[in-house]
Amino acid sequence: MFSKDVGIDLGTANVLIYLKGKGVILNEPSVVAIDRNTKKVLAVGEEARQMIGRTPENIVAIRPLKDGVIHDFDITEAMLKYFIQKLKLRGFMSKPRVLVCCPSNITPVEQKAIRDAVVRAGGGEVYLEEEPKVAAIGAGMDIFQPSGNMVIDIGGGTTDVAVLSMGEVVTAQSLRVAGDQFDQDIAAYIKKKYKLLVGERTAESLKMSIGSMILADKNDTMDIRGRDMVTGLPKVISFTSEELLEAISDSIEMIIKAAKNVLEKTPPELSADIIDRGIMLTGGGALISGLDRRLTEELLVPVYVAENPMDCVVLGTGMILDNLNNISKK
Repeated sequence: MFSKDVGIDLGTANVLIYLKGKGVILNEPSVVAIDRNTKKVLAVGEEARQMIGRTPENIVAIRPLKDGVIHDFDITEAMLKYFIQKLKLRGFMSKPRVLVCCPSNITPVEQKAIRDAVVRAGGGEVYLEEEPKVAAIGAGMDIFQPSGNMVIDIGGGTTDVAVLSMGEVVTAQSLRVAGDQFDQDIAAYIKKKYKLLVGERTAESLKMSIGSMILADKNDTMDIRGRDMVTGLPKVISFTSEELLEAISDSIEMIIKAAKNVLEKTPPELSADIIDRGIMLTGGGALISGLDRRLTEELLVPVYVAENPMDCVVLGTGMILDNLNNISKK
């Protein structure tokens, strides 16, 4: 049986897998539930995510990736092995060639950890590509011409900002401030202001439901349940879009600052191209209402949200897989 070519967006929040000829065949949360006592894997993906914050003491739901890199090697390997077996990606006599995306500033040690985890989970040859480059390709940008393209990819663990030309990254910055940080900001804000403890899933649903950068467009209220820190009892409060904006404003400012830094380091000819073409916003963070307009105001360059921001990276892996024979293994 011929080996299969597989693209993996190994994200902090989600794992997406692209199979050449089939398209995106998996999109599951990067979560593994294990039994503390036996170290046995009990559930992976969505089934494990449902267990976060809701399990007895002997069961723990772990997110093995942190800030876009492997935080727990063994659990990452177990998760990848589960997905590769579930999708029957290994042939009888062959292993799939695998293209994995990683943040633009990860160390050689972190790169080796990703490569080793994929090989031990059942992959064959492993290729690594920088996430902003792959996101730009997946968003439909033609980065192989001698002209400037800029992308801001806000994922779960990292935000990658990059200017690309001739198929390569010209200047880039990666920061460990993204969707997960927004969730932590929201939970911390609620804890400080209301003395209420809420879980990360509650914080995430607030962000996705009522998050907005332009309050004139969307100023909603949502009821949330948590545990009162004073009485220890369950309590319900109403939370507004305005409060949410206040909670994540520092993190948004850090992303804006990173984008400005990248623009300042960009050669003038490429800057002119970016002003003409605008900046592409990809990743789950692109779904926050009004973020494109907030960035446009701050950067003085038009910012556009990609058509399928969540899938840009994995779709980009698919396009690169088509030319895999021309890519030297990094």
